[in-house]
Amino acid sequence: MLTIDKARERVQDAVARAVRAGADAADAMLVRNRSLSVSVRMGALEDVGRSESEEMGVRVFVGQRSATISTTDLVPDALDEAVERALKMAREAPEDRWAGLAPQDRLMHGDPPLLDLDDGAEVEPDALKERALIAEEAARAVPGVTNSEGAGAGANRTIIALATSHGFAGAYAVTSHGLSASVLAGSGSAMERDHAHHSARHESMLESPETIGTRAGQRAVARLNPARVPSGAMPVVFDPRVSGSMLGHLMAAISGGAITRKTSFLQDALGTQVFASGISIHDDPHIPRGLRSRAFDGEGLPVQPMAIIADGMLETWLLDSAAARQLGLEPTGHAARGIGGNPGASASNLYMAAGHVPRETLIGEIELGILVTELIGQGVNGVTGDYSRGAAGFLIEKGEITRPVSEITIAGNLTDMFRQMTPASDLDFRYGLNAPSLRVDGMTIAGD
Repeated sequence: MLTIDKARERVQDAVARAVRAGADAADAMLVRNRSLSVSVRMGALEDVGRSESEEMGVRVFVGQRSATISTTDLVPDALDEAVERALKMAREAPEDRWAGLAPQDRLMHGDPPLLDLDDGAEVEPDALKERALIAEEAARAVPGVTNSEGAGAGANRTIIALATSHGFAGAYAVTSHGLSASVLAGSGSAMERDHAHHSARHESMLESPETIGTRAGQRAVARLNPARVPSGAMPVVFDPRVSGSMLGHLMAAISGGAITRKTSFLQDALGTQVFASGISIHDDPHIPRGLRSRAFDGEGLPVQPMAIIADGMLETWLLDSAAARQLGLEPTGHAARGIGGNPGASASNLYMAAGHVPRETLIGEIELGILVTELIGQGVNGVTGDYSRGAAGFLIEKGEITRPVSEITIAGNLTDMFRQMTPASDLDFRYGLNAPSLRVDGMTIAGD
């Protein structure tokens, strides 16, 4: 059985092999995953899946040339062969004056923070099956539910290890437990579907199957008999189910890669007002049991909580080392990577601080508007900020949530949307990216 200490030793050994073979510098990343999933439908078992994988990626540098190779064959001879192939590739690669390992004086040293991300994930298939069956049964028991797309439960445990040739070696483990249900309500052409799901690092934090199932059924029934919506400009309230997507667009726009390539609508926005005054957005990799918490970044740098947006002002880019060098700045501890390829940049537990207005008040002030609970498609232009996505949700009339709506399009520009955003006070740390209900006035609705 692979332990965290053993995983650390393996990546250190791979880096040593690369240096002995002639690399000027090298790093290695190992990911070991063990997962189990069960799906049911209409009260019967549909599928059981179990997988185990172990893969290592080795990145080598020859001068300012580099190459990465990944392998699942981790015996010593196979690793030596993989390193030799990587070196041959690197010698033929174009030079990149920005590439290289993270600054040595910035590396994390000492023990990683204790984030309680691992509960072992020793779950039996029968337990997952029972969990999924209960969730589906609860969903089907909701009056108005007529069919089921099924329910699923799963658990996995992953060990992540990273080592570099200039002094970093670290490893940690994370577990994840998930439960979901999806059902249909109504009949014929008037059928509607919806779902509910929950994920947690520890099994003990997972919502009950009854809660997940009932929520899925109620959501599906609530969507029956959607109203027709006139086209025009009106306020839109993004439910917390979807409001975190706004943070995803921000994260993409302020990543080092987008800035160095000049492909961001926030290209010149550092240090300026981007959101409405009073809005703050934080990145906290140290949240205990957080879905995106991590002990160190993808280059071995320490990670720490920081304000991304403070009182509406953009405080920082998200920078890996290569982007930082190109911009003449320091890396921010946001390097993220997979087994293959070079690091990019990404936030961890990104969240918008709760506002001071209750959700009921935020909605209650709207004469005619839309509460969005589902977004469809990827119609967001990262260069211009233009935003256009399919949506479904509910009509807001005279301050009350009334009838469901579907097959509409909401449009605007993220630059304007960020500045016109009003957060409610209902922040809940349920996802990796979290935001409260968000009201954006003056969006364009395409309905009838």
